[in-house]
Amino acid sequence: MKTEKNILIAFLLNISFSIFEFIGGLFTNSVAILSDSVHDLGDAISIGISYFMERKSKKHADNKYTYGYVRYSVLGGVITTTILLVGSVLVIIGAIKRLFNPVEVNYSGMIIFAVVGVVLNFIAAYVTREGDSINQKSVNLHMLEDVLGWIVVLIGAIIMRFTDISIIDPVMSIGVAIFILFNSLKNLKRVLDLFLEKTPDDIDINELKKHLLKIKGVDDIHHVHIWSIDGFNNYATMHIVSKSKDIAKIKKEIRDELKEHNICHAILETEEETCDEIECHVEFKEHKGHHH
Repeated sequence: MKTEKNILIAFLLNISFSIFEFIGGLFTNSVAILSDSVHDLGDAISIGISYFMERKSKKHADNKYTYGYVRYSVLGGVITTTILLVGSVLVIIGAIKRLFNPVEVNYSGMIIFAVVGVVLNFIAAYVTREGDSINQKSVNLHMLEDVLGWIVVLIGAIIMRFTDISIIDPVMSIGVAIFILFNSLKNLKRVLDLFLEKTPDDIDINELKKHLLKIKGVDDIHHVHIWSIDGFNNYATMHIVSKSKDIAKIKKEIRDELKEHNICHAILETEEETCDEIECHVEFKEHKGHHH
């Protein structure tokens, strides 16, 4: 609930702020402020999408989505990050044009707008700092880079006010855009890892096997698959070889050990002898053969 509320607050702050900014950009004739207003509007739209995705992700599992709707939160992160990537590229293009055709800028107006910008975005960044979905993280990244952007605009406006070097305006917007681009790409990689079912970074399968093989009665463990649904909830499936009579006790111990390794849900298959890996592969190939 907290994450959702934070995202909604961020959305309202952002949408009202981007309108305020657009007027400010026209009033001061600053490309840094104008391009930021477009970027903020993009942010607001993507935060709106995030809000719906986050709400959807809280729905419980049903027959259609047996794992629940958590991945919707991740999808929100993808959309938000993509909007940011496109936004930063557009800002860079606009600013490069300005580098070659500098214009007169109202610096005093810029300073006033930048001060308001820093304060409002700092509040939004502070509000969205807690929460643990990837979605929330990309929204918070937006807020942080907005604060940063405005601090840069403020410093730039003060320098231009006293030196009259108008080229600083587009140079600033390029700097901020590159920073956004870099962070968005990092975020995108995390999301793609989830969709590609990569083993979570904080889990070492060999290390985990060592721990599990120490459990009394466990002879062997294979076919270990570990993946994450949303970057926080990790799932696992594995085959356990045991000749013990008390399989229930062994399974409980394994589940407890898996919880220690941040795996919240596990499907454990038990067998008395190691199933021959080669056989599994042969069977699989035969199956494929039948389709031809």
